[in-house]
Amino acid sequence: MKKNILFIHALLLFIVSSYGQEKVNVNLSNAGNPILPGYFADPTIKKFGDTYYIYATTDNEMLASGAPTVWYSKDLQNWYNYIMEIPPFTSKPITNFWAPDIVVGNDGKYYLYFGNCEIGCNIYGYVSDTPIGPWKKLDENDKPVISNGYPREGFPSLDAQFFRDTDGKIYSYWGTWVHYNGGYAVGELNGSTMKEMMNSKNIPLSQTPKPFEAAYMMKKGNKYILMYSGDSCHDETYNVRYSYADTPYGPFTEGANNPILSTTEDKTTHGPGHHSVLQDGDDYYIVYHKHDYPMTRGGLARQVCIDKMIFENDYTIKAVVPTSKGIGNIVKSNMPENIALNASATASSYYHLQSLEYDYKYEPNFATDSNNATMWKAGSNKFPQDLTIDLGSVKSIKRVMTQFEFASYYYQYTLEYSADGKDWKVYADKSKNHTAGSPMIDDNDISARYLKLTVLGTEKSGLYAAVWNIKVYSSLFEIPLQLENKKSNREPAAVSSHKMLVDLDIVNDKQTNSLTKMSNKGSIGGTFIKEGDVTLAADNEGIKAIKFTNGALVLDKPVPKSLAWNGSYTVATWVKNPQIDKEGEMLASWCDRNQYNLANSYNALAYNSGHYGAAPHLDGHFDMRYKKLPEQNKWHHIVLTFDGVVEKIYVDGVLDNSQNMMLSSAVDKAKIIIGASDVGENYTGYMTSLKMYDYALAKEEITSLMKTSAPKKGKGSKK
Repeated sequence: MKKNILFIHALLLFIVSSYGQEKVNVNLSNAGNPILPGYFADPTIKKFGDTYYIYATTDNEMLASGAPTVWYSKDLQNWYNYIMEIPPFTSKPITNFWAPDIVVGNDGKYYLYFGNCEIGCNIYGYVSDTPIGPWKKLDENDKPVISNGYPREGFPSLDAQFFRDTDGKIYSYWGTWVHYNGGYAVGELNGSTMKEMMNSKNIPLSQTPKPFEAAYMMKKGNKYILMYSGDSCHDETYNVRYSYADTPYGPFTEGANNPILSTTEDKTTHGPGHHSVLQDGDDYYIVYHKHDYPMTRGGLARQVCIDKMIFENDYTIKAVVPTSKGIGNIVKSNMPENIALNASATASSYYHLQSLEYDYKYEPNFATDSNNATMWKAGSNKFPQDLTIDLGSVKSIKRVMTQFEFASYYYQYTLEYSADGKDWKVYADKSKNHTAGSPMIDDNDISARYLKLTVLGTEKSGLYAAVWNIKVYSSLFEIPLQLENKKSNREPAAVSSHKMLVDLDIVNDKQTNSLTKMSNKGSIGGTFIKEGDVTLAADNEGIKAIKFTNGALVLDKPVPKSLAWNGSYTVATWVKNPQIDKEGEMLASWCDRNQYNLANSYNALAYNSGHYGAAPHLDGHFDMRYKKLPEQNKWHHIVLTFDGVVEKIYVDGVLDNSQNMMLSSAVDKAKIIIGASDVGENYTGYMTSLKMYDYALAKEEITSLMKTSAPKKGKGSKK
């Protein structure tokens, strides 16, 4: 049951729609949407006391399996991140924290529920005296509140939302991929224990047309409004729909104006869905996620937005107009002026995304535009990288708030200040920082015109120096709740050595009479050990090569840490495959499927005609295939590169396919394997060379390598 959600993903393969070369204008200054700086999805918004909370799935890693996160705000504009400490399962730590919801019990305590597929695709419950923890299990033996296969066999119990009716009863609505699973489920929560469901049943598909997941119940007058998300979360078809009824159990009638929230014509809102609703007096606001721009493959990097939702009557919702502006200042804020807003910015470098889909620049000025849809990103994942802000004149600076790309991982950095841009002094030294947060808050009392942020390292390999926003204030103000995340005990991530790690070259290697052992000429050294049927042979052209029949060459050195997580790489090989199969045919692999067993935690180079024909990532929505499959029984130079942002496959020096990615490569227990994966999937063909680097080669370098490493025919062979 562990992979219950993943088996559906693997079976349902979509060719994900993208924005193509279409220019999408997300570069709006002081935008209100997205409201959170980072990648978060499945938002549940609540107001407890005078504080707003958003509980969300942390996105853009391992099938949305980031830290259990809550955001809080007093004004619905300025949000602070906190990583909640949730007790792990008895058998393993918690990785999945999917689609959380929270409800106040009859005892006044806070009950947190979320989906998890590590020990079964179930809904688990926790309790606390506060909305942010510390949390205790509702069941010490990890018994779920809503189990997989409930209320009927095979039903995946995910995406649960809880609703307290006006009579005090609490109901839950749940289900995902419901168009394949017979519709949503509804049941009553035991209000005494808060951990058992009663009277649960199926809601027929006909009552919620075109569904997918993410049911959300609310009440307007005497009508029960069952909202939900339809079509596919992976592309622009995702949308929000609703039906209504006279009872919590239905029967439900489809509402008018469906879908009420969908992709806009200008694509500034792309694939909106999985929402919750905030009621403020007589006003309603829909809080939902949409895809980032440029869009990460498969909709893996989603961002949270808020817009006005209007009822025509108790059972009719008008179509929502999604905006970049958001809802404006509907709550009074105590925040002073951000004196860095739209200030001129320069940087040591910035990333220019160039692929088959996009031509987009992550410019330095995006760090001062107060827009969570845009960011400054350095030109590569090398360190240090710096960003300098010009405030225009000397001003008093008492607080700097920096929102790095990933809220859940720490960044090590310094802030310096200068009156003239020449003489610099230290404003804040976080060079040894081990605490994640968004924003990172640094206070001092100085006067300066220029501020320089220098990023020195990150907690995870391959992360870039990247900033959604940097905000500067001339006065101090109250920080809500005064929470600080727990320090990480992990050392800063390994960085690229910028070297060739693996060099296996049958053309230039004179010690190849036996394949029992072969030396790695790359920088990490070691020896390749033959496993199975691997021989030296000449093809029908007389080209000397390694022939893989049912075996592999396994390096006896650990996989370098620079390849972990989002680390950059290049794998380049000359191969000839007499018969291309739809599956398997792995040319090289360097990850462990079982460490996380989640999408994007696995990387390899393949040569097959299946959906992961070029690069597998454990899920068909994120795998990359060949656009034009290299012809079988011919020699080809195949190169897979990843620079930490874009994955590219080249065939014979020509870019064949590309996609924006965020990887979470699991290498701790992995081996570098040539001719197979960690579970077999053997390559069956010839290979003359394979080279692997811990950085992405540029196209010119690939062209040069293709020429210098080309297969050579033996003496007496036909030309």
